[in-house]
Amino acid sequence: MSIIEKKLKDRSDSKCELCGNEYDLQVFNVLPFTEESLEHSILGCKTCVNQIENINDVDLNHWRCLNDSMWNENLPVQIISWRMHARLKNIDMLEMMYLDEESLDWAKATGEADDDEGKIIHKDSNGNILLDGDSVVLIKDLDVKGANFTAKRGAAVHNIKLVWDNAEQIEGRVENQNIVILTQYVKKTK
Repeated sequence: MSIIEKKLKDRSDSKCELCGNEYDLQVFNVLPFTEESLEHSILGCKTCVNQIENINDVDLNHWRCLNDSMWNENLPVQIISWRMHARLKNIDMLEMMYLDEESLDWAKATGEADDDEGKIIHKDSNGNILLDGDSVVLIKDLDVKGANFTAKRGAAVHNIKLVWDNAEQIEGRVENQNIVILTQYVKKTK
């Protein structure tokens, strides 16, 4: 258990900071931040994290918990609550929440409140929508700049991360190296 995870468990009384579940807890970093920290991470249950990362798996009844979590004193919890209210189009709840300008910019960083027209959507070479946590396969040998190796065609890249401000880039791990990959060179497998 990391130090941050222990501090998050202390902060949340070992419960999901969104729904209060006590099981299958994990540290979730609030994008665009990718490093664990008290200022940018929450303790979430597997159900909440899965639904945050996979837009198509959202269970509306589960997110009734947002009515409580949106008032949490910890900013990362407020940010996730704001984003989920935006995704679920709970406009009345969004209007009730107060976030200062900097926090609101953080909340909007992933485009949750944008109309679909302005939203950044990552697609693989076949036009399939990519989401954080998906698995992809490389469809071409890629020379990795700065790492002195070639990522081979057919290499599987699991648990990808979307580059939130660029629809043509994802991040993934190939040969124990974190690299940025152009979406035109991958095919979704999961």
